[in-house]
Amino acid sequence: MKKENRKLAQERRAKERRKKERRRKLKKVLLIGIPILAVVILAAAIIISAMSSSGDSESSEDQATEDTSSNDTGDTTDTGASYSTDTALTVEDGDTVNIDYVGTVDGEEFSGGNTNGAGTDLVIGSGSYIDDFEEQLIGAHPGDTLVVTVTFPEDYGVEELNGKEAIFTVTINGIYE
Repeated sequence: MKKENRKLAQERRAKERRKKERRRKLKKVLLIGIPILAVVILAAAIIISAMSSSGDSESSEDQATEDTSSNDTGDTTDTGASYSTDTALTVEDGDTVNIDYVGTVDGEEFSGGNTNGAGTDLVIGSGSYIDDFEEQLIGAHPGDTLVVTVTFPEDYGVEELNGKEAIFTVTINGIYE
């Protein structure tokens, strides 16, 4: 019986050693794996957040640039400053203003003729909008709503707008100082 007891004791000790070894390996995996997993999750969250932010800014930028300009340069300004809504200010040539507009042709709103309340920046006198559009804003004040009448050029590039008269209801949101 002594040999049998000795054999059982050896098997029991071998089992305990294997169990301790598995615990040691598990601890090692957890000590290394959990921080790595946390870093990967954090990096993924930052990337997803950045992608959704840039997607939002692209869509609002697309709305802001869908305008009545005959070219796409100079219609928005990223000044980093906010505009003033002081009604004592007057729009003058060279001012940068923030406006909202809704354009119609033959009483129908047309694609790209609406800022959808997002506002867009415009430098008065830059020539980035249809001829006469900017000049009709001179003398207005923040908070004013104007009716601006313009005629699209014959070669505007959008067949249903070429040569047509358009009426824009324009609101001056503010003037950058």
